[in-house]
Amino acid sequence: MPEGTHRPRRGATTIEEVARAAGVSRQTVSNVLNAPHRVRPDTLERVTAAIRELGYQPDQSARSLRSGARRTIGYLAPVDDPFDPNPLMAGFLEALVDAAGAQGQRVLLFRPAPGAADPLAAIDELVAARQVDGLVLADVLRDDPRIGHVVRAGVPFTTFGRTGPGEPQHWVDIANGPAMATVVRHLAERGHRRIAYVGSACVGDSENLPWMADRRAGFLAEAHRLGLTAVTTARPGVEAVRELLAGPDRPTAVATGSDLLALDVYEAVRAEGLTVGRDVAVTGFHDTPLCRHLHPALTSVRLPLRAIAGALVERLLDQVRGEAPRAAGLELPTDLVVRASS
Repeated sequence: MPEGTHRPRRGATTIEEVARAAGVSRQTVSNVLNAPHRVRPDTLERVTAAIRELGYQPDQSARSLRSGARRTIGYLAPVDDPFDPNPLMAGFLEALVDAAGAQGQRVLLFRPAPGAADPLAAIDELVAARQVDGLVLADVLRDDPRIGHVVRAGVPFTTFGRTGPGEPQHWVDIANGPAMATVVRHLAERGHRRIAYVGSACVGDSENLPWMADRRAGFLAEAHRLGLTAVTTARPGVEAVRELLAGPDRPTAVATGSDLLALDVYEAVRAEGLTVGRDVAVTGFHDTPLCRHLHPALTSVRLPLRAIAGALVERLLDQVRGEAPRAAGLELPTDLVVRASS
């Protein structure tokens, strides 16, 4: 290298130098950084290689000042017990952070102040501070007040869970009913003709949680279609399951609306002197890590958490960039992971 010249140190490279190295315009480099979906794949690959080779590091603060973008997604975290966290939502959060990072975004967690039940004030505070470009909401209920609130505020958002008719369809969800129908077919194929469903963690849950209602409906509809005898618990808990198992016409299989509910079934089966997987087949829903550690290992419905998170981030960033929103939500399929319990 001639005396008096040197390769720019990492982080000192300019966007113009990247453009020259890749043989493109400065605007094309900017598009690669801010809107890669607008760039042809071969050009994207060439510019990305030049960025990596030259060690170019864009000035994020300057970019934010120019564009008004914070490159940060707000996630309204469900209230949870740190000593007994929801394993499904913990897995979803991991997938969301990874999906955001792949798009050059960060995830900012927030929730109402301790003791405050209304999340709307927490949303207003975050939006007023201009800390995020948009929001991801989960655990969406029927007539969820958060949806109308963020729509009126003009905030880009996506939801893990379906919004109602007349609301923006920025949602991503699984096919809960068809997933439970797959469970019923699995049990029928193994010869079970009398089956039960446990779907409530507490009284009224199936009515209040739309995904639980869909799972129960999917179970009953498919059992009816196949000519199976299907029963459900009138109340939740180990004792309710024991009552189902104590009669002469006890079910030979029990499907549940979550892996945690399957724990009650395991306990009830053993309390009746029966064996899970031999006398009574049991299935769960969510395929959380505990499934592999139960004895016997629990058959469960696996959610595509990475695909869900990726779609949520992609649909949110479409809105942030001012692109036309998708006309309909996205329903993703699930997988049934068969283990020894069934």
